[in-house]
Amino acid sequence: MKIVIALGGNAIIKKGEKETYSNLIFNIKNTCKNLAPIIKKHKTVISFGNGPEIGYLALQNEIAKNKIPPMPLDILGAESQGLIGYPLEEQLINELRNTKKDVATILTQALVNKNDSAFRNPTKFIGPFYTYAQAQKFKNKYRIKKDSNRGYRRVVPSPKPIEIIERKTIKKLIKNTIVIAVGGGGIPVIKTRSGLKGVEAVIDKDLASACLANSIHAQCLIILTSVPYAYLNFGIKKILLREIKELRLQGHFPAGSMGPKIEAAVNFLENKGKKVIITSPENLMKALNNKAGTIITKRWFNG
Repeated sequence: MKIVIALGGNAIIKKGEKETYSNLIFNIKNTCKNLAPIIKKHKTVISFGNGPEIGYLALQNEIAKNKIPPMPLDILGAESQGLIGYPLEEQLINELRNTKKDVATILTQALVNKNDSAFRNPTKFIGPFYTYAQAQKFKNKYRIKKDSNRGYRRVVPSPKPIEIIERKTIKKLIKNTIVIAVGGGGIPVIKTRSGLKGVEAVIDKDLASACLANSIHAQCLIILTSVPYAYLNFGIKKILLREIKELRLQGHFPAGSMGPKIEAAVNFLENKGKKVIITSPENLMKALNNKAGTIITKRWFNG
């Protein structure tokens, strides 16, 4: 089976942890142990989020701007693909060393519409949390908004991905290779008269993962997060596409949490995808066997 696995931030850095090298490696190593039984048996693409990482890179830019020229967000997105892609690739190679599986990280671009409304209304939170006093220092340079009751953060545009530029290469590679791609949702680019051009934005990794999964004709999209199920007042287990769409229309999945994951699930299943699984890394194997997690399909089936 052809699978795309989208890793949430919890698989890279746990909530409340400092993003130190040791924490990064420890968490990625544990994530790879959970992934190994799956990727040994299936053709797999792995994606990951980069919200904290690109925010910290932007903060480094800000701190060092008087000595080193700052870079735009698309370049920082590329940096984050290496920052996470390299240790993820390394730990997967270590975990698969007794198999014949190869692993490769692809620097990935995602095409967006230059007229996307997201450029007029930035909503994607990136980087660290600030107190109100700290946020005031950045308000003339960045757009700052309150992120729930957790503090203030920078917000940037998050346009919808239209197409993964490297999709054909990825489709060829997965015949024999575990591919790490669309890191951080991909580097956002637009089409101009002179060709592709990077833009200041961050793309949601779940939406980009669904876009890639559709383009390579994957059968299953797995979205890993910090919780074992998608929740309403209870953990949602098996549910049909039409039912999850109705719940979404009722406003049950807010944009700042489960919303993009449900949107990605709907996009994937409406474009010939077979199954979406939303669960935690620890429950991944059980979920793939329909014994854990939230499983979304177009129709009921056995197995």
